[in-house]
Amino acid sequence: MPSLQEFIKDSINSAPAEPVKLSDAVAIEEVPTPALIIDLDLFERNLDKMQTYLRNNSIDLRCHTKMHKCPIIAHKQIDAGAIGVCAATVSEAEVMQTNGITNVLITSPVVTPEKIDRVITLGVDNPDLQMVIDDIEIANLFNKAAKRSGIQLSVLIDLDPGMGRTGIEMGDPALTLGNHIVDNCDSLRFGGLQMYAGHCMHIEGFENRRGKYNHIMGKGAETKTLFEESGIEVPVFSGGGTGTFNIEAGLGLMTELQAGSYIFMDIEYREIGGEGSERFEDFEPSLFVLVTAISKPQQRLITVDAGFKSFASDKMAPEFRDVEGVIFHWGGDEHGIIQLTNPSREINLGDKLPMLTPHCDPTVNLYDYYYPVRDGMVEELWPITARGRSQ
Repeated sequence: MPSLQEFIKDSINSAPAEPVKLSDAVAIEEVPTPALIIDLDLFERNLDKMQTYLRNNSIDLRCHTKMHKCPIIAHKQIDAGAIGVCAATVSEAEVMQTNGITNVLITSPVVTPEKIDRVITLGVDNPDLQMVIDDIEIANLFNKAAKRSGIQLSVLIDLDPGMGRTGIEMGDPALTLGNHIVDNCDSLRFGGLQMYAGHCMHIEGFENRRGKYNHIMGKGAETKTLFEESGIEVPVFSGGGTGTFNIEAGLGLMTELQAGSYIFMDIEYREIGGEGSERFEDFEPSLFVLVTAISKPQQRLITVDAGFKSFASDKMAPEFRDVEGVIFHWGGDEHGIIQLTNPSREINLGDKLPMLTPHCDPTVNLYDYYYPVRDGMVEELWPITARGRSQ
């Protein structure tokens, strides 16, 4: 009978992570629905566009795996030039490290003894592991645990950008923590600063977003200067995301970008607007939920087999990829009801159609596998190995 920690470790080690090769390629029309599909051509264009842009602007990419939760995709991002990945939770980091990805930054604070031990266990086998810290007492706990295991753990100080979610107050409080780590924590190695202004990522209107973001990150720059003037080098400033990818270079602060959604995109990001555009279209939607029309209860309505169990949404409904003149209404856990106001094409029972996701991150967490599609065919499945790894 295993202990709790042994059970967690065994479940991660046994979780499928390799591509599932199909004996015969399957046409997308034969995929059982609802299904999470990736248009590989668009996916690869997004991958290349972000990497090229950041490379040209001397910013590293530390892609956030909380979005796709898939080691296969993380390896593709690293192969394309990313320096490493982020993980929002310890268990996501465990999944990535178990599957050969070592340059991992855990972006959320960890405070309990059992999770601190799990982080240290990862660090014993992986000198590239990094952890964020925003509290002196927690720094002391990590230092003691690292010393017991004989390792040096790299840590970034997490700065609160004003969200009141995680992080330490900028300015003197952050510097006090930095001095404490440098002077009193001999088993911790100060690696730099993290500052993720998540409340700026979805500000509508590019100029509005840039103005707010520049103001907030200016305070981060002041904190960085405070560290340097106190004799503490800040080799890394990590943060940002898809919504600010083309704002960072003008600031000259971020050394690595924690972008995730750019490879898939969703309706929420589309609606924030791009530079010179009402829609954010710098990256193309490559992730879709394939649904089937299963019932026509009324003349102007048709029902698909995807509801709350298939789409996660903070504030908006999914949309068809290539059908206009219809409105999606939530029909419960398993159903979506499509109002046929002025459809651009006829939808018949049995038709399978791709839909854009309202919010890609939590939608991904509802599925076990991706169906990567090229030229209308699926040749393999990609396990969503870190699905549900919220611990």
